Amino acid sequence: MKPLAIAGIVIVALLLLGGTSLVSSSNAIIAQDAVCEQMVGQVNSALQRRLDLIPNLVETVKGYASHEKETLEGVIKARASATQIKLDASTLSDPDKLRQFNQAQGQLSAALGKLMVVSERYPDLKADAHFSDLMAQLEGTENRIKIERDNYNRAVTDLNVKVRTFPGSLVNSLMAHVKERQVFQAEEAAKTAPKVNFAPAAAPAAPAPAPAAGGEAK
Repeated sequence: MKPLAIAGIVIVALLLLGGTSLVSSSNAIIAQDAVCEQMVGQVNSALQRRLDLIPNLVETVKGYASHEKETLEGVIKARASATQIKLDASTLSDPDKLRQFNQAQGQLSAALGKLMVVSERYPDLKADAHFSDLMAQLEGTENRIKIERDNYNRAVTDLNVKVRTFPGSLVNSLMAHVKERQVFQAEEAAKTAPKVNFAPAAAPAAPAPAPAAGGEAK
């Protein structure tokens, strides 16, 4: 075989190998972006669960503390604000939109913290079985939100490394066209939310024994 033909075969093989590598890298970026999108759905599911619990929780507290109007209305207002900003790809690729989303979620967390402080003042409410069940569900939901946000942050970090570093940055600009995503930051309002202990209230102290009959008067 002539050297020119051999050189042509080598060049074609290199081009095919390079093309295959480009396609593989592009597919890896797109697949990681799809993982991030799936994680968004799981975060949204956990956040929606919290939104679903709040009306029932507010109504239960209202049954024992209807005069705590300002606190109850604050939770309802914060919940309404939290539903106005949707968590989707456009939000997660825009730092300002994500900041607004986190602010709304943080305000909701803070409002719930105030509601829990109010509940501490009502032993009958704390003893209510329905309220206890709602609180257990809310606690589990808050934990799930944190887990899903952390999972999302890890997936996004992996994606962003791929699209920022060579050769992924080149492949992404030529083929995949995937936008970098923003990670979740700690909610500022939630950092200052009151911490509440939902342990059962201590039993009242027993009354002092009556003085013995015939005792000397003081």
